[in-house]
Order: sequence, then structure tokens, then C-alpha cells
Amino acid sequence: MEQWLAGIDLGGTTTKMAFITEDGIIVHKWEIPTDTSNRGERIVAHIARSLDETLARLGGTKEQLLAIGIGAPGPVQEETGMLYEAVNLGWKHYPLKRKLEEETGLPVAVDNDANIAALGEMWKGAGGGARHLLFVTLGTGVGGGVIANGAIVRGINGAGGEIGHMTMIPDGGARCNCGKTGCLETIASATGIVRIAKEKLTADERPSELRNGDVTAKAVFDAAKAGDALALEVVDEATYYLGWALANAANVTNPEKIVIGGGVSKAGDMLVERVAAHFRRFAFPRVAAGAKLVLATLGNDAGVIGAAWLAKELVGA
Repeated sequence: MEQWLAGIDLGGTTTKMAFITEDGIIVHKWEIPTDTSNRGERIVAHIARSLDETLARLGGTKEQLLAIGIGAPGPVQEETGMLYEAVNLGWKHYPLKRKLEEETGLPVAVDNDANIAALGEMWKGAGGGARHLLFVTLGTGVGGGVIANGAIVRGINGAGGEIGHMTMIPDGGARCNCGKTGCLETIASATGIVRIAKEKLTADERPSELRNGDVTAKAVFDAAKAGDALALEVVDEATYYLGWALANAANVTNPEKIVIGGGVSKAGDMLVERVAAHFRRFAFPRVAAGAKLVLATLGNDAGVIGAAWLAKELVGA
């Protein structure tokens, strides 16, 4: 009987789930809605029920599951698997590991969602097994994960790797959801790119393709690729700060790979080449020589694969 790991990527809208072999191959994947009503009190029960139902549908048994790995949107206490806070789930000081173990009867490993995506890319994605890796995900916000010698850097209270909250504009920067101002997230996220574009469109009367439809991060990059001067300025600003932030992070960690994921990464080579140019400008020369900037390859599967890696490590599989 083939043994499986359960990988779970818990999000505010949907929860992605998968059964994965010990070699990191996805056997079956699916997703369920995340029920955030009543401060998320039914989330864990829904996950446990979905695992059982899907196992039964596939003709499997609980004995096939070695362990569960789960990533959640917030800082996690490493020793206990307690989630300090997940605003979009309604959780605060939530004992996720204990609750899920009680519901499933299986060992559970818990980490932050950006960290598990970093582990996924290290194990089966663009990281190619690199044991020293920086991961940054550019979506609605900016998430980050740092892997040193094959292990996630979590820090003293679960907040390690928060690249998105490096302060890039010390005075007069835009307000971030974290409560600070001038964070990288306010500039290099999809939300930040749209904000910068709209500010430039308001302050500048130059013709631009961006005046002809919805302003999205994708529209900004598409216009920039077509030579739109205003869009190019937005891209230059976002990639300048992202390259600078990654160089500072890399100067501390000396990674082999820097993996860029999230929706904004779909901009492709234009994004990577411009970020890499700024990265090389600001990185310590020996750090720059050792690091390669690459696009993430696993897409939405990074989280469940990284969660399975957590589970695998937990039971020594």
C-alpha cells in the first residue's frame, strides 16, 4: 500500500488540499471553500471531513496517510503549531496543530503559508533542491520565505522572512496593512503597482494605454512591454525597490536561488531581468555572484507540496 502525505494550503477564501507521495508527486488535489463564519470555528472540522471523504472516494484508507502538513496565513509558533493571528480567518492564538490532530488522529505540522510555498519551490520547483534560498511572492501583498541550510528561518516568534515588510520608504510612504508605512508590500505587490500607476495617471497628463481600461498589475506590465512610457516608469519603480530589498535580504543570507512567485510573476522575463539588474547593483559582489534569480514554477501547487514536505520532515519519511 502506497503511503501518502496530506498537504494543505489554508487561505481566506479557499483551502487547497492534496495527497502527495513521499517523493513529492501529487496523487490527487482538490479544494474546498474556507468557512470564515463564526470566527472560523468550523474550518478544521471541514478539512478533516474533506480528507476522509476524498480518501473514501479514492478507495483509500486512513492508514495510508503518514501525516498532515498545513500552511496558514499568519505567523506560527514553531514548537506548538499555534497560529498567533490570522485576521482573514478570524483566528487569534489558535491551536491549529492540536485541533487538527484531534479531528484527524494524525500527526500535524504547521507553518506560515509563504514558508510552505518556499519549501515547495525548494523541493520540487524552481529552487531545484537549493538549500539556501529566498522566496518572495508578489500578489495582493508581498510574502516571503527564507531557507537556510535546508530549513525555514522562522525566528523567535514566527515572523522570520517577512520580506514584504522591509521598510523601503522611511518617510512619507503609503500605509501598509501591517500598520507601518513605506513597506515593500506597498510598492511591489499587485496592489502597490496599481496604486503607483493611478497616482501617476492623476499627476501626469501624458497619453497612456492605462487610461483606456481597468488599471491592474497585468495591464501595467502589458502596456510597459508595448513601450508605454508611463507604464514603464511604474515598472521601473516597482522593480527598483524589489531588487533593492532582495539584495539587502540576500546580503544577510547569501542564497543560491532567489525565487519570485505570485500573480505578478506572470509578467515573466521583463520582471526578472529588471529586478536582477537592480539586485546586482545593491548586492555585495560575492553575494550577487552566488545568487540566481528565477521565476517560481509550481504556481498554486507550491503550498500543498511545501506542506507535504513539512509532514514528511515531521515523521522522518
